[in-house]
Formats: sequence, structure tokens, C-alpha cells
Amino acid sequence: MPDIKDKKMLLIFPPQWTPISPHFALPQLVGQLKSNGFNAQALDLNIEFFNEILTFDNLQKSITKAKRELELMQKNLLSVFSVDKKASDYTFEEQIFLFRYNKIKKFLQANEQSLAAVPLLIENAKKSIKNDDFYIPSNLIESINLIDRALEIVSLPYSPTKIEFEGISNPFFKFNYNNIKYFVEDSTSNIFNEFYERHIYEIIEKQADFIAISLNSSSQIVPGLTLTYMLKKRTNAHINIGGNFFGRIADELKKHKEFFRLFADSVSVEEGEGPIVEVAKYVNGIIPIQSVPNLLYFDNGCVYQNEKMKPVKLDDMANMDLSDYDFSKYYAPKVVVPYQSSRGCYWGKCSFCDQDFGQNFNVKKTDKVISEFKEFKDKYNITNFEFIDESVSPSYLKELSLKLEENNLKVNFFIDARLETDFSKEILFNAHKNGLQMILWGLESGSDDVLKLINKGIDLNKRFEILKNSKDSGIWNFAFIFFGFPTETKEDALKTIKMLTENNDIIHSYGRSVFTMGRHAKLSKEPEKYGITKIYPAEDEFSPNIKFDSIGMNSSEMKEVLEHCLKECSKAYNNPLWMYLRYREWLFLYIAKYGSEWVKNCAIISEKESL
Repeated sequence: MPDIKDKKMLLIFPPQWTPISPHFALPQLVGQLKSNGFNAQALDLNIEFFNEILTFDNLQKSITKAKRELELMQKNLLSVFSVDKKASDYTFEEQIFLFRYNKIKKFLQANEQSLAAVPLLIENAKKSIKNDDFYIPSNLIESINLIDRALEIVSLPYSPTKIEFEGISNPFFKFNYNNIKYFVEDSTSNIFNEFYERHIYEIIEKQADFIAISLNSSSQIVPGLTLTYMLKKRTNAHINIGGNFFGRIADELKKHKEFFRLFADSVSVEEGEGPIVEVAKYVNGIIPIQSVPNLLYFDNGCVYQNEKMKPVKLDDMANMDLSDYDFSKYYAPKVVVPYQSSRGCYWGKCSFCDQDFGQNFNVKKTDKVISEFKEFKDKYNITNFEFIDESVSPSYLKELSLKLEENNLKVNFFIDARLETDFSKEILFNAHKNGLQMILWGLESGSDDVLKLINKGIDLNKRFEILKNSKDSGIWNFAFIFFGFPTETKEDALKTIKMLTENNDIIHSYGRSVFTMGRHAKLSKEPEKYGITKIYPAEDEFSPNIKFDSIGMNSSEMKEVLEHCLKECSKAYNNPLWMYLRYREWLFLYIAKYGSEWVKNCAIISEKESL
């Protein structure tokens, strides 16, 4: 390893992200920096956020604050509300005021008797998820429900903002610069301000010369930019924003010079492992900022974008560095580490997809995977992995299984995969024998017409044979499905529901979504081919998605389909445990402990049914 360069590099992962395991980005980048001799540290503020807001003291404080807010708003209500006004007559601020007032009032009235119990039970609920009580379904479900309740209480004073494990919502939030700036600066709805005020001086005391904030999801936009906004005012460190989100809208970002004055000195786009090393060279005075690839930065009144660099191959990257993480803080009895054996997608032709945008396909040698798994096991006692590859191929899974067996390496893992006919009985059996517990399959639809437009590139007649072979091998089959693809009719959608209910012996669980068209989706380039009748100009310049009209289902039909899906699948699957587990990592841990057959047959009986 080269001599350590003296400038301090601090990489921060802000809220809001599901607090079950560390995000992949920071450990990968810190490992890359340290292997090149730079002084780097990771800080997961997301897990700190959840652990701090879910406490007795904070819940009591939130209840008191909500009641005080209601009293203050009642005094001002008459100056805002008028029976003669239509909803559209109220200003933006007045609409938020009335929403908050009604939300707090209804919640406090409806929950007056039960509010006091939640703060008293929260610590036990957290412990139940973080220790072996997690594996008792009734305990886990009770703890999940209690935490849901607690997050409602915590969010209440900041309504319309609502925090959940799986996301953040605000009906007034829009993906445009002015709206984002409004909610960053609005202390009444910004739940993150007080949390950052408690941590900002800890960050400043680290005396970092460079602070990178990793923003990978829309749920991190307001909390992440709130943090950079505060840091820009209180430190001289170079503030950089990286991650997946802003890389997708780099062209729009360049139009907003004020963004760089208020929120960041620079923004890194696309794959970051190579550029982060060059950024570190700049910070240490080795190269000028103009030489840092994949960088947007502000200088002399202009936003500049540097040349892109050829991505670093996965085989040439350093191992993830998890030395800054305390796994006991995460909401699972065992940490499930995200792992990447390939980047991009080897098929890359599905018309609906833009997940591989900004990525260049390359694959890590299985020997490197084995050496990294050994290091994770020896150094951190980690044996559970979530492959975050777009898709793991049959040949790669076969080779990896053989290497795991040769090395007698006992791990558990799950993957995403395509329903390729090359997934033979032998490959699937050997994979399960060597730790593969679950496969997330891209099943998508029960309609052949929709699947042909999606361009899955698989043999549609062999899909269920593959699923049966996987099930017979002991692997849990999780199916991704979605409704609302352009041209999809109600009849097409009902075929998907029928596919699930009639094949629940081999489709163990599913994840349902409604189609949204990403701004970089392939079908957006040929709208007529996919029955898209109109693509709307982007009202929100930072939105990752595009609004459109198509010849498919209308909103009323969509609502009917979603309700029908839930009703029919709940009945067909007999109110199963997996519907309560919510998160893939939790489902995976249950399967790894009990096996797929036990989890499949575990039904949840409600109190009513048990009487």
C-alpha cells in the first residue's frame, strides 16, 4: 500500500434508506480509497437516524410536539381556512398548513388511548428484530407493527412528511429544484434538521478536507441535500455529491448554478470507483480539479463537466471495507451484506428497464469472489450475502457453486436471475447445496403479448419448468411482476394474477409494482411501438421518470386489478408469513434458518380466526 496521504476523506450515507444492512456504495469506495493510500472513513448516518428517532425520549418528545403544534395551528386556523375558498384558492403554504392540521388532529383523536404505550414498548420492539426473537414470527410481526406506529408518531409533527422503513413520502413534494429547495429549508416539515444539528459538530470535528454524500435514491434527496446545505455553511471542506440519483439527471443539474452554491462544490456521475481516487488526488494537491473525471463542478460563475473515464474493472477494484460499521445497529439478527459480482446487464435489452444506465457491463472472476467471501468471513464474521447484480447468469452460478464447494466455504446468499433454459436441475441443485437460498426471478407478466413487447429474450414455454426445478432444489422462488406496461389490458393483467394463483406451488412469493417509465428506458425511444400515445414534457426537471399516455388500462381499471391481485393472492397463498416479512433480507434470513418448505407452509392466523 502507498504511503497515506494526509488529507481526510469522509464519505457519508444519509437517510432515508431501509436500515436493515449497510448500503453497498460507501464500503466499496472506502476500500478503493484506502487501497490507494488515502485517508478515508465511512459514516452511515441513516442507521444512526433510525436508532435515534426510535427511542422512548424521542417518541415522548414527538407526541408533546404534535400536541403543541395542534394548539398553535388552532389559534391560526381562522386566518387560513374559509368556507368560501376552493382548494385551489389556497396558497402552497396554506395547503400544507391545512394538511398538517387535519393530519395531526385526526391522528391524536383516533389514538388518544394508545399513544402512551408506544414509547414504552419501542426498545423491546427494536431488540426483537435485532436478536433471535426475530425468528419467532409472532414476535417479529408485533415488533414491525409497533415500529410502524412509532414512525407515524415521529413523523406527525413534521406532516406532510412521513418516514417509513421503506421510504419517505410527502404529497406536496415534486422533483423540481424550487420544490426541493423549499422542503430543505422548511423547518416545519423537515424532520432531519434536528437530527443533523445533533451530529453536525461531530462531523466538523473530524476535520475532513473532503466530504462525499452518497445519494442513490429519491428518498435521500431532501435529507441528503439538507445535510450538504448545512455543511456548506459550516465547513470549508470540499462537499461532493455522488451516487446513482444525480448521475441520471446531470444535464438538468448543469442548468442550476445555484445548486452548486447552496448544496455542493461538485457532483460525481456514473461509476465512481475510479473517479473517487482521482478526486482524492485533487484534494491532496496532486492534480487540478479539471483532471478529475466524471465530475460536475462550479467555478467562476459556470458549471463545468469533465471528461468521463473508462470504468475500473470489478477484478481490479479493492475489496469492500466495512471496518467503520457496527452491525449490531442494523435491524436484523444477522447482517446481510450487499455484494456485486457483475455490473450492468448481460442481456440489456428489456424495453422497460433503465437500471443499467451509466454502467458498463463487466464480470468479476469467481476466484476473486471466493477470496472476498473468505475475507468477509474471517475479518467481519459475515456469511450472508445479497447479490445486487442485475442478473446472475447460469454459467456464472455453476462456476461459483463449484468454487464454493472446492473451498468448503459455507455461506448463504440470494441472487436476481432471468428465466434462462440453461438453469438446469444440476446447476440449481448444486447452487442450493452451496448456499443459494432464494432467486428473484424477472417473471414480469402472465401475458405472452406483454412479454414479447418487454423483450425478455427467454423461452416463454420453459419458464415454469425452471421454476419447478428451482423449487425441487430447495430454492425459494420470488417473482417480480408489474402491472401497467403500455398496451397492457385488464385481460392481460388478469392473466398475471391467474399465473400467480395457479402456480403458487412453484412461485413462493412475488413483488408487485406498477410500471413507471424511467427517463432512460429503452421504450421511450420508440413510443409508437409500445402503444404510447403521448409523452409529456418533464414538469419536474429532476424526476427520474417520464409521464405518458398509452392505449393500456386506465386508472380505474388499474385500481381494480391491484385490489383483485391482493384479494386473490392472499386467498391462494393462505395469508402467508412472507407477506408480513416485507423485506427481501428478512425473508432470506428466515429461509436460510428454516428452509423454503417451512416458510412456504407458515401461515399467519389473525386473532379473529384463532378465537
